[in-house]
Amino acid sequence: MARGHDLVGLTVLAMLSVRAGHPYELHRFIVDTHKDYVTGLPRSLYHAVERLAKEELIVPVETTRGGRRPERTVYEITEEGRDELTTRLRRLLEQPETDRRSFVAALSLIGCLPSPEAKKALRTRAATLEGAVAGLASHRRALVESGLPEVLMLELECTQALQEAELAWVRGLIDRIGEGGIDWPLSTRRALLDGVLDRVPEKTGEN
Repeated sequence: MARGHDLVGLTVLAMLSVRAGHPYELHRFIVDTHKDYVTGLPRSLYHAVERLAKEELIVPVETTRGGRRPERTVYEITEEGRDELTTRLRRLLEQPETDRRSFVAALSLIGCLPSPEAKKALRTRAATLEGAVAGLASHRRALVESGLPEVLMLELECTQALQEAELAWVRGLIDRIGEGGIDWPLSTRRALLDGVLDRVPEKTGEN
């Protein structure tokens, strides 16, 4: 995938890693679970499915029709798709970025990784944040010593405070995962997904 982070495509891969589904089911799941980082629905979702299929990260497995509904193509993820999902999720968890939507998306889908991999990625992120906080603190000290007025360093102070807060939260999350404070089994994720998809309304005019 060469379109930045393609958070829509990432979300499709994550959902299909739990069970096969058609685009309208995936759309309803995104809406019902408030994955607000996914924008441009439903067009962005259908475009993402088309891209993923073209790249053979997902494949159509059957076409269904129920009642008065139109035909719907059911997709499942390929092994290449699973590898891509794992690689991209790890990268988003490991690397802090200015745009926090990517981290929010990765956290929303973190259960698609085994917990040891998730912890390892978060530890990498924590180490990077530690270095960034230390670098900012050193830079601010140097600016103070140079006589630069404090009012001209407020943006650095804000950035440092935000990074310190994120670092503290990430450390806490690592501890919660390690202590078993967060449910992680695939059965939990499958139950959640099934519970949402089973409520998909019978509606015509959707694919």
